[in-house]
Amino acid sequence: MEFIKCHGSGNDFILIDATQGGLLGYEEWSDFARKACCRATGIGSDGLLLLVRHDDGVYGMDMLNPDGTRAEMCGNGIRCVARLASELGYQTGGVLRSGGRDYAIGEVEPMDGVPAFGVDIPIHLWSKDFAFYGENERFVARKIEALDSVLEFTALSLGNPHIVAEVAKISLEHLTRLGERVIELHELFPNGVNVSLYECRSGSEIFVATYERGAGLTLSCGTAMTASATAVALRDRVVAGERIEVRNRGGRVFCTTKLGDRIVTRLEGNATFEWRGEAWFEDGKFGFERR
Repeated sequence: MEFIKCHGSGNDFILIDATQGGLLGYEEWSDFARKACCRATGIGSDGLLLLVRHDDGVYGMDMLNPDGTRAEMCGNGIRCVARLASELGYQTGGVLRSGGRDYAIGEVEPMDGVPAFGVDIPIHLWSKDFAFYGENERFVARKIEALDSVLEFTALSLGNPHIVAEVAKISLEHLTRLGERVIELHELFPNGVNVSLYECRSGSEIFVATYERGAGLTLSCGTAMTASATAVALRDRVVAGERIEVRNRGGRVFCTTKLGDRIVTRLEGNATFEWRGEAWFEDGKFGFERR
Protein backbone atom coordinates (compact mmCIF):
# COMPACT_ATOMS: atom_id res chain seq x y z
CA MET A 1 0.00 0.00 0.00
CA GLU A 2 1.17 3.54 -0.74
CA PHE A 3 1.64 5.96 2.14
CA ILE A 4 2.68 9.56 2.76
CA LYS A 5 4.85 10.66 5.68
CA CYS A 6 3.32 13.97 6.74
CA HIS A 7 3.02 16.35 9.65
CA GLY A 8 0.92 19.14 11.06
CA SER A 9 2.92 21.60 13.21
CA GLY A 10 5.49 18.89 13.92
CA ASN A 11 2.96 16.18 14.79
CA ASP A 12 4.05 13.48 12.32
CA PHE A 13 1.89 10.76 10.78
CA ILE A 14 1.68 7.93 8.29
CA LEU A 15 -1.16 8.78 5.90
CA ILE A 16 -2.94 6.21 3.72
CA ASP A 17 -5.88 6.48 1.31
CA ALA A 18 -8.17 3.68 2.47
CA THR A 19 -11.27 4.83 0.60
CA GLN A 20 -11.24 1.89 -1.81
CA GLY A 21 -11.40 -0.64 1.01
CA GLY A 22 -10.02 -4.15 0.92
CA LEU A 23 -6.60 -3.25 2.33
CA LEU A 24 -6.81 -4.48 5.93
CA GLY A 25 -9.51 -5.39 8.43
CA TYR A 26 -10.40 -3.32 11.49
CA GLU A 27 -8.16 -5.22 13.90
CA GLU A 28 -5.36 -5.57 11.35
CA TRP A 29 -5.07 -1.79 11.13
CA SER A 30 -4.34 -1.69 14.88
CA ASP A 31 -1.53 -4.20 14.49
CA PHE A 32 -0.25 -2.32 11.44
CA ALA A 33 -0.23 0.95 13.41
CA ARG A 34 1.81 -0.55 16.25
CA LYS A 35 4.46 -1.82 13.85
CA ALA A 36 4.49 1.08 11.39
CA CYS A 37 4.55 3.84 14.02
CA CYS A 38 7.44 2.28 15.96
CA ARG A 39 10.41 4.64 15.67
CA ALA A 40 12.93 1.86 16.30
CA THR A 41 11.83 -0.71 13.71
CA GLY A 42 9.04 0.90 11.67
CA ILE A 43 8.47 4.08 9.70
CA GLY A 44 8.14 6.02 12.95
CA SER A 45 5.34 8.48 13.68
CA ASP A 46 2.89 9.85 16.24
CA GLY A 47 0.03 7.97 14.61
CA LEU A 48 -1.60 6.39 11.56
CA LEU A 49 -4.13 8.39 9.53
CA LEU A 50 -6.61 6.70 7.21
CA LEU A 51 -8.66 8.65 4.68
CA VAL A 52 -11.96 6.75 4.57
CA ARG A 53 -15.37 7.08 2.95
CA HIS A 54 -18.47 6.23 4.98
CA ASP A 55 -21.57 4.44 3.73
CA ASP A 56 -23.45 7.74 3.35
CA GLY A 57 -20.70 9.10 1.10
CA VAL A 58 -19.08 11.41 3.67
CA TYR A 59 -15.28 11.34 3.71
CA GLY A 60 -13.55 11.06 7.02
CA MET A 61 -10.47 10.34 9.10
CA ASP A 62 -9.74 7.20 11.08
CA MET A 63 -6.75 7.75 13.36
CA LEU A 64 -4.82 5.13 15.30
CA ASN A 65 -2.28 5.89 18.01
CA PRO A 66 1.15 4.22 18.11
CA ASP A 67 -0.22 1.70 20.62
CA GLY A 68 -2.97 0.66 18.19
CA THR A 69 -5.85 2.37 19.98
CA ARG A 70 -8.15 4.68 18.06
CA ALA A 71 -8.41 8.42 18.63
CA GLU A 72 -11.72 10.18 18.14
CA MET A 73 -10.16 13.35 16.77
CA CYS A 74 -6.77 14.83 15.86
CA GLY A 75 -6.55 18.50 14.92
CA ASN A 76 -3.15 18.20 13.24
CA GLY A 77 -4.01 14.95 11.49
CA ILE A 78 -7.34 16.01 10.05
CA ARG A 79 -5.62 18.85 8.16
CA CYS A 80 -3.32 16.33 6.47
CA VAL A 81 -6.30 14.12 5.60
CA ALA A 82 -8.10 17.15 4.16
CA ARG A 83 -5.12 17.92 1.94
CA LEU A 84 -4.99 14.34 0.64
CA ALA A 85 -8.74 14.36 -0.10
CA SER A 86 -8.28 17.60 -2.01
CA GLU A 87 -5.22 16.46 -4.00
CA LEU A 88 -6.94 13.20 -4.96
CA GLY A 89 -9.95 15.20 -6.22
CA TYR A 90 -12.38 13.67 -3.73
CA GLN A 91 -13.40 17.01 -2.21
CA THR A 92 -11.90 20.47 -1.76
CA GLY A 93 -13.73 21.40 1.44
CA GLY A 94 -16.96 20.79 3.25
CA VAL A 95 -16.79 18.33 6.14
CA LEU A 96 -14.67 15.44 7.31
CA ARG A 97 -16.03 12.91 9.80
CA SER A 98 -13.94 11.73 12.74
CA GLY A 99 -15.07 9.79 15.78
CA GLY A 100 -18.69 9.99 14.62
CA ARG A 101 -18.67 13.80 14.37
CA ASP A 102 -18.59 15.99 11.26
CA TYR A 103 -16.08 18.85 11.20
CA ALA A 104 -16.26 21.79 8.77
CA ILE A 105 -12.90 22.10 7.05
CA GLY A 106 -11.37 23.99 4.15
CA GLU A 107 -8.12 25.27 2.66
CA VAL A 108 -6.75 28.60 3.92
CA GLU A 109 -3.76 30.75 2.99
CA PRO A 110 -0.50 28.76 2.90
CA MET A 111 1.80 28.93 5.91
CA ASP A 112 5.47 29.43 5.07
CA GLY A 113 4.77 28.25 1.53
CA VAL A 114 3.06 25.03 2.68
CA PRO A 115 -0.63 24.20 2.05
CA ALA A 116 -2.72 24.97 5.14
CA PHE A 117 -6.23 24.08 6.25
CA GLY A 118 -8.68 25.33 8.85
CA VAL A 119 -11.12 23.20 10.82
CA ASP A 120 -13.99 24.33 13.08
CA ILE A 121 -13.94 22.28 16.29
CA PRO A 122 -17.03 22.37 18.56
CA ILE A 123 -16.01 22.46 22.23
CA HIS A 124 -18.01 20.68 24.92
CA LEU A 125 -17.65 21.52 28.62
CA TRP A 126 -18.41 17.96 29.72
CA SER A 127 -18.30 14.43 28.37
CA LYS A 128 -18.59 10.90 29.70
CA ASP A 129 -14.78 10.82 29.76
CA PHE A 130 -14.83 13.08 32.84
CA ALA A 131 -15.98 11.38 36.05
CA PHE A 132 -14.79 14.08 38.48
CA TYR A 133 -17.60 16.61 37.94
CA GLY A 134 -21.26 16.70 36.93
CA GLU A 135 -22.79 16.93 33.48
CA ASN A 136 -24.40 20.31 34.16
CA GLU A 137 -21.21 21.84 35.56
CA ARG A 138 -18.20 23.42 33.93
CA PHE A 139 -14.68 22.67 35.09
CA VAL A 140 -12.66 25.82 34.44
CA ALA A 141 -9.51 26.64 36.43
CA ARG A 142 -10.23 24.13 39.19
CA LYS A 143 -8.02 21.70 41.09
CA ILE A 144 -8.00 17.94 40.69
CA GLU A 145 -6.47 17.07 44.05
CA ALA A 146 -5.81 13.42 43.22
CA LEU A 147 -3.75 14.53 40.22
CA ASP A 148 -2.04 17.70 41.46
CA SER A 149 -2.66 19.80 44.56
CA VAL A 150 -1.52 23.09 43.01
CA LEU A 151 -2.44 23.28 39.33
CA GLU A 152 -5.83 24.58 38.21
CA PHE A 153 -7.16 22.56 35.28
CA THR A 154 -9.78 23.25 32.65
CA ALA A 155 -11.57 20.17 31.25
CA LEU A 156 -12.83 20.24 27.66
CA SER A 157 -14.02 17.69 25.13
CA LEU A 158 -13.15 18.20 21.47
CA GLY A 159 -14.29 14.75 20.39
CA ASN A 160 -11.41 13.55 22.57
CA PRO A 161 -10.96 14.57 26.24
CA HIS A 162 -8.45 17.19 27.43
CA ILE A 163 -7.39 18.75 30.70
CA VAL A 164 -5.14 21.82 30.44
CA ALA A 165 -3.48 24.00 33.06
CA GLU A 166 -1.68 27.34 32.94
CA VAL A 167 1.87 27.49 34.33
CA ALA A 168 4.55 30.16 34.49
CA LYS A 169 7.08 27.80 32.91
CA ILE A 170 6.49 24.33 31.46
CA SER A 171 8.37 21.40 32.96
CA LEU A 172 8.31 18.36 30.68
CA GLU A 173 9.24 16.16 33.66
CA HIS A 174 6.22 17.41 35.59
CA LEU A 175 4.01 16.96 32.53
CA THR A 176 5.21 13.38 32.11
CA ARG A 177 4.42 12.62 35.75
CA LEU A 178 0.91 14.03 35.26
CA GLY A 179 0.37 11.94 32.13
CA GLU A 180 1.53 8.77 33.84
CA ARG A 181 -0.52 9.53 36.97
CA VAL A 182 -3.70 9.90 34.90
CA ILE A 183 -3.38 6.25 33.86
CA GLU A 184 -3.66 5.25 37.53
CA LEU A 185 -6.76 7.39 38.11
CA HIS A 186 -9.20 5.26 36.15
CA GLU A 187 -12.07 6.23 38.44
CA LEU A 188 -11.65 9.88 37.40
CA PHE A 189 -10.63 9.33 33.78
CA PRO A 190 -12.32 6.08 32.69
CA ASN A 191 -11.14 6.44 29.09
CA GLY A 192 -7.88 8.25 29.76
CA VAL A 193 -7.25 11.89 28.95
CA ASN A 194 -4.82 14.18 27.12
CA VAL A 195 -2.91 16.40 29.57
CA SER A 196 -1.42 19.77 28.59
CA LEU A 197 0.43 22.62 30.27
CA TYR A 198 0.49 26.05 28.63
CA GLU A 199 2.27 29.37 29.09
CA CYS A 200 0.63 32.70 28.28
CA ARG A 201 3.45 34.57 26.55
CA SER A 202 1.42 37.61 25.47
CA GLY A 203 -2.14 38.66 24.85
CA SER A 204 -2.01 36.93 21.48
CA GLU A 205 0.43 34.02 21.91
CA ILE A 206 0.56 30.91 24.07
CA PHE A 207 2.94 27.94 24.22
CA VAL A 208 1.66 24.38 24.83
CA ALA A 209 3.17 20.99 25.69
CA THR A 210 1.12 17.78 25.78
CA TYR A 211 1.21 14.23 27.11
CA GLU A 212 -1.13 12.44 24.70
CA ARG A 213 -3.35 9.52 25.58
CA GLY A 214 -1.99 6.49 23.76
CA ALA A 215 1.15 8.26 22.54
CA GLY A 216 2.91 9.86 25.50
CA LEU A 217 4.92 13.08 25.35
CA THR A 218 4.75 14.43 21.79
CA LEU A 219 6.12 17.46 19.97
CA SER A 220 2.64 18.60 19.01
CA CYS A 221 -1.07 17.89 19.46
CA GLY A 222 -3.61 19.91 17.47
CA THR A 223 -6.63 19.34 19.69
CA ALA A 224 -4.48 20.10 22.78
CA MET A 225 -3.45 23.44 21.26
CA THR A 226 -7.12 24.08 20.46
CA ALA A 227 -8.19 23.14 24.00
CA SER A 228 -5.53 25.41 25.50
CA ALA A 229 -6.57 28.31 23.26
CA THR A 230 -10.18 27.76 24.33
CA ALA A 231 -9.19 27.66 28.01
CA VAL A 232 -7.37 30.99 27.86
CA ALA A 233 -10.43 32.54 26.19
CA LEU A 234 -12.71 31.09 28.89
CA ARG A 235 -10.39 32.54 31.53
CA ASP A 236 -10.22 35.96 29.79
CA ARG A 237 -6.47 35.62 29.28
CA VAL A 238 -7.04 36.55 25.62
CA VAL A 239 -9.87 38.34 23.84
CA ALA A 240 -12.46 35.83 22.63
CA GLY A 241 -13.04 36.07 18.89
CA GLU A 242 -9.49 37.22 18.13
CA ARG A 243 -7.03 35.02 16.26
CA ILE A 244 -4.10 33.99 18.47
CA GLU A 245 -0.86 32.16 17.73
CA VAL A 246 -0.37 28.85 19.51
CA ARG A 247 3.14 27.42 19.56
CA ASN A 248 4.64 24.17 20.74
CA ARG A 249 7.91 22.29 20.34
CA GLY A 250 6.86 21.11 16.88
CA GLY A 251 5.58 24.29 15.28
CA ARG A 252 2.64 26.64 15.41
CA VAL A 253 -1.04 27.02 14.56
CA PHE A 254 -3.59 29.80 14.83
CA CYS A 255 -6.80 29.55 16.87
CA THR A 256 -9.93 31.68 17.08
CA THR A 257 -12.45 30.93 19.84
CA LYS A 258 -16.07 32.02 19.68
CA LEU A 259 -17.85 31.85 23.04
CA GLY A 260 -21.59 31.66 23.66
CA ASP A 261 -24.20 28.97 24.03
CA ARG A 262 -22.13 27.02 21.52
CA ILE A 263 -18.34 27.20 21.81
CA VAL A 264 -16.38 26.70 18.59
CA THR A 265 -12.65 27.15 18.11
CA ARG A 266 -11.21 27.37 14.60
CA LEU A 267 -7.82 25.72 14.20
CA GLU A 268 -5.64 26.75 11.24
CA GLY A 269 -2.27 25.27 10.37
CA ASN A 270 0.03 23.56 7.90
CA ALA A 271 -0.47 20.17 6.25
CA THR A 272 3.04 19.19 5.22
CA PHE A 273 3.75 16.16 3.03
CA GLU A 274 7.36 15.12 3.64
CA TRP A 275 7.93 11.97 1.56
CA ARG A 276 6.16 8.95 0.08
CA GLY A 277 6.71 5.23 0.26
CA GLU A 278 5.19 1.76 0.00
CA ALA A 279 4.43 -0.57 2.90
CA TRP A 280 3.41 -4.20 3.06
CA PHE A 281 1.80 -6.17 5.86
CA GLU A 282 1.07 -9.87 5.75
CA ASP A 283 0.66 -12.47 8.51
CA GLY A 284 1.72 -9.88 11.06
CA LYS A 285 4.96 -9.07 9.23
CA PHE A 286 5.60 -5.45 8.30
CA GLY A 287 8.00 -3.82 5.87
CA PHE A 288 8.33 -0.60 3.89
CA GLU A 289 10.50 1.24 1.46
CA ARG A 290 10.91 4.89 0.70
CA ARG A 291 10.33 6.00 -2.88
